[in-house]
Amino acid sequence: MARSRFIVRATAAALLAVTTAGPVAGAPAADGPVLVFGGTSGTGLGAVQELRARQVPVTVFARPTSDISVLRTLGVQIVTGDALDAATVQAAFASGKFVAVISSLGGRRGEPRPDLIGNRNITAAAKAAGVRRVIQLSSMGTGKSRQKPAPGEHFMAEVLYLKTLAEDDLIASGLDYTIVRPGGLRDGAATGTGILTEEERLGSIDRNELGRLVVAALYDDTTVGKVLTALDPALPPPGRE
Repeated sequence: MARSRFIVRATAAALLAVTTAGPVAGAPAADGPVLVFGGTSGTGLGAVQELRARQVPVTVFARPTSDISVLRTLGVQIVTGDALDAATVQAAFASGKFVAVISSLGGRRGEPRPDLIGNRNITAAAKAAGVRRVIQLSSMGTGKSRQKPAPGEHFMAEVLYLKTLAEDDLIASGLDYTIVRPGGLRDGAATGTGILTEEERLGSIDRNELGRLVVAALYDDTTVGKVLTALDPALPPPGRE
């Protein structure tokens, strides 16, 4: 998308206003329940915590082997399955009446990666279930990675290739999507200083802050149909710490 390469000033200002605001104490529940994939740790868990702070009902899709102890303290519903298995993804959508879905799927080296197949399963199941609002976590470096990497190329080339194809699939779905591409990810608390921008900028962000921004984007209609970069201007870019 060409508009992801520059800042539309009015839109960027609106996004900044939204993403620097925290949840309002005692605020009523949002429009309805949210289904989260990849919500057991990292950015996904940060998003779940932010949703619960906003009193939003949350269901988390988790593998049977995942540690869900933190989720249980947050009062979320758990459905188990494998994102690579379309049937269990469909069953997750059938488990409730969801208004939105957040995909923060990731994988470890040596495991089958869910970046493409998992996200395709989520997009297809969301469309079939009538869940129009989808937030997909991606990565800086996607969008240009449509050539299959050569055998033996660095594993990140494969990851970016798969994430690019997953983005393309979501964009073509006709759903009300927002794609969020963070740069360098760090393990830290939400800072309140992260931003979302249509400009392609290299930066760093803590995973919990990214989770907060994802939820802010979920409830900001100006982010629908956009590919956004997430970064924290208060942090040095990767490699410059």
